[in-house]
Amino acid sequence: MRNVSLELTILFDFYGDILTEKQRELFDLYYNEDLSLAEIAEHLGITRQGVRDGIVRSEEILRKFEDKLGLAEKYGKLSENVRKITEAAERIQLINDTNYRNQELDTCTTSIIELAKALDD
Repeated sequence: MRNVSLELTILFDFYGDILTEKQRELFDLYYNEDLSLAEIAEHLGITRQGVRDGIVRSEEILRKFEDKLGLAEKYGKLSENVRKITEAAERIQLINDTNYRNQELDTCTTSIIELAKALDD
């Protein structure tokens, strides 16, 4: 089952600057601060329907940009591949430490692990 709120907050991290200040505020209050539509409406002095319309419009914009650019999906794939590379290098390092104790191999695997961590930061 997909967590739509999580998906949208990730898209907001990537594309939130594209939204207007008001759209960002509505989105933040609803998704990050977990306020209800009524609470946001009262806080901002607008109608509940106005809040809902602004949030729905923000969601549409975020999804549209992800559909066109795919940055969040690409980042997810990159992050997963970096994790796999790190695990493989750590496994090679363990095998080397246990069986071979080759200094050059140790240096290479250490370098791979450091570079992978730098990519994931």
